[in-house]
Amino acid sequence: MVVMTFWTVRNFQLAPDFSFSNWVTILSADYVWDAYARSFLGAGLASVLVTLLAFPCAYYLGLKASPRVRLIGACLIMAPFFTSFLVRAYTWRTMLGDQGVINAILGWFGFEPVQMINNLFGSIIGYLTLVMPLVLLLQLFSLSAIDRRLIEAAHNLGCGPYWAILRVVVPAAKTGIILAAAFSFVLAFGDLISPQVLGGSNPPTLSILIVDQVRGGLQWPRAAVIAVVMVLTLITVVTAAMVMTYGGNRRQSIRGKS
Repeated sequence: MVVMTFWTVRNFQLAPDFSFSNWVTILSADYVWDAYARSFLGAGLASVLVTLLAFPCAYYLGLKASPRVRLIGACLIMAPFFTSFLVRAYTWRTMLGDQGVINAILGWFGFEPVQMINNLFGSIIGYLTLVMPLVLLLQLFSLSAIDRRLIEAAHNLGCGPYWAILRVVVPAAKTGIILAAAFSFVLAFGDLISPQVLGGSNPPTLSILIVDQVRGGLQWPRAAVIAVVMVLTLITVVTAAMVMTYGGNRRQSIRGKS
């Protein structure tokens, strides 16, 4: 893919070359950077929201629920993986549309229809639908491995339930929480279905620009440039997540040895 970024298109056919014209064309286009900011913002917002929304459920299943309830909850979390995400996205479009179920319920209470698709809100709903099961599972595995005696010790020392979560549970499950958020960002950043089906494709994200470049003149090299930029961004985000997750432990181990 990196090699293809230097190729050219002649008479609608790929021609091996070594030209920087594709990089100059893409990186100098304002609409590309607008799409980049839009993709980054949407993925980042979805990552933060899904982390906050998934934590209470994962906390209950991992630390409060009985083994049977935990097993049932894990099965329900995995159930969406057996259905097509495209089907789930179109289901949300039906529910969130102007004539959908949610607006119909709002109409019963005298409210005007709310625009919930073909905008950022619709894209975020799609992102959450895509990444929620994975984030829940990763958080559940991380929280289930916490030594409950640490929480009991915090309570015995006078720590309230909420402070125990912030000071004991969250630091102990930091690895799973951060990695789940990073993976959710990766999936949302490259998702095509959510911004296309629920976001309306306009204004576009980077994934939509890739499709547009291929459809409009078979510009595979320019599409490859956008894809490489996306890959570099995701590598940076995952690397930062790894540093946040394991960097502190490494420094502590070095201090202990010294």
